[in-house]
Amino acid sequence: MSNTKVLPLLEPETPGMPETPEAVAPCCPPLTERPFSAEEAETAARMFKALGDPVRLRLFSAVASHEGGEACVCDISDVGVSQPTVSHHLKKLKEAGLLTSERRGTWVYYRVEPAVLAAMGRLLTVVPTAG
Repeated sequence: MSNTKVLPLLEPETPGMPETPEAVAPCCPPLTERPFSAEEAETAARMFKALGDPVRLRLFSAVASHEGGEACVCDISDVGVSQPTVSHHLKKLKEAGLLTSERRGTWVYYRVEPAVLAAMGRLLTVVPTAG
C-alpha cells in the first residue's frame, strides 16, 4: 500500500458543483500572473515531475492522442520498456492526477480528462498585463 499523497490538478470553481470542463479551474494561476503558493508549487511540480520522464511523456501522449480520448494499456505499452515498467509509469501518471483508469475485463483503459489538458494549458498561458 502506497502512502503517496495525490494532489488534485483541478479544483471545482464553486463548492458543491460537479467537476465538468466548464466548472473547473486550474490548480494554479498562470505562471505569469503571480508567484505560486507553496501548495500550488507542490501540485504543479508533481505534474511536471511526472511528465519529466520520457517514457511517461510518451505514455501520456499516447493516451491523450488516442482515438476516442482513451486507450487500452494493450494499445500503448510498446514504448521500449517491459510491461511491469509501463504499469509503474502509468501508476505515477495517475498519482499525479494526469490520468484516470477503468478496468474492463482483463484490460485497463486510461483517459486524460479534457479538463486536465485545459488546466495544463492555462497554467502555461501568458496573462497580458494591464497598462
